[in-house]
Amino acid sequence: MKQTICRFIYQKVLGWKAEVNVPDFDKCIICAAPHTTNWDLFIGKLFISSIGRESGFMMKKEWFFFPLGILFRWMGGIPVHRSKRTSMVDQIIQQIKKSEKFHLAITPEGTRSANPEWKKGFYYIALGAQIPIVLIGIDYEKKCISANKYLIPSGDIEKDMREIKLYFKHFKGKHPEKFALGEI
Repeated sequence: MKQTICRFIYQKVLGWKAEVNVPDFDKCIICAAPHTTNWDLFIGKLFISSIGRESGFMMKKEWFFFPLGILFRWMGGIPVHRSKRTSMVDQIIQQIKKSEKFHLAITPEGTRSANPEWKKGFYYIALGAQIPIVLIGIDYEKKCISANKYLIPSGDIEKDMREIKLYFKHFKGKHPEKFALGEI
């Protein structure tokens, strides 16, 4: 029922399409980009539910105030304390190892502004948990979200990050000027 409602809203009401050519892994990290607007969260949640999958997401803790915090936690949100150096990567790896199923979406830019220095926590989580990274591109110009590639982290972060960034090269965020790949 949830999938049907989300698919109706995503496709019929909003007019978005979905391209999915990756397996439905029991456990994975979802690397979603470009992230240039708060609408990405809602479009992304509709997309993932419309294809019959689930995913949590990470978001800065400042958004988890009442009553939004209740909604975001219900949607699968995990608050991130960006000013503190915590062992978030290690904590999530442990959670993955304890879970039968685990999908977590992370935006590598770590902000809605142009940031050529992508965060690498998503990579280290996948590497440490030995799970794939599913690349999901959000394209407002084409009104399409694509999940056409995944990779198993090799440990060669420079090589893998280059491959990840190249995947996102042609996607257009809602505000393209706020998306930066940095050095490839």
